[in-house]
Amino acid sequence: MSTSTLTTNDIVIATRAAENFTRLYYTTYDSPTRISDLPNFYRPNSALTWNGRPFEGVEGVRELVSGIPVTKHEVQSFDCHPIPGSQPPSLLVTASGTVIHGKGPAGNPPKTPRNVVHGHPRVFSQTFVLAPDPNAPPTKSGEVAKYYITADAFRFVG
Repeated sequence: MSTSTLTTNDIVIATRAAENFTRLYYTTYDSPTRISDLPNFYRPNSALTWNGRPFEGVEGVRELVSGIPVTKHEVQSFDCHPIPGSQPPSLLVTASGTVIHGKGPAGNPPKTPRNVVHGHPRVFSQTFVLAPDPNAPPTKSGEVAKYYITADAFRFVG
């Protein structure tokens, strides 16, 4: 059996980083400035898959977000696993919850079918691989590192 190179402190810091990341990411995604701000979480070589559709890098994220209506995410759970091999470690973050596209059910015209995506909550699952940002200022012991998204997979569930 091999020994892990991760310490308890690594896991605590990684969990704090994931908590900060999920809060900032979904707040940004749901903001009026999301088209300009959300791509800042990514880099030119980042990979994004949205319900099976691939997008690449900052411009791909901008293209995706520009083509969907406003959103309201409610993250119900997230989990984080540090990936050994670098210090600080890369992170595997999973998040799940519900998302509403558009203005919510009240914003739909009367007699809108229930299976229409716009306006109704949909369950989602999203998985991120976060890497430490080499361009960020160095962190001190116990501080949360700055991360960017190297890979992102979003999927509606059900």
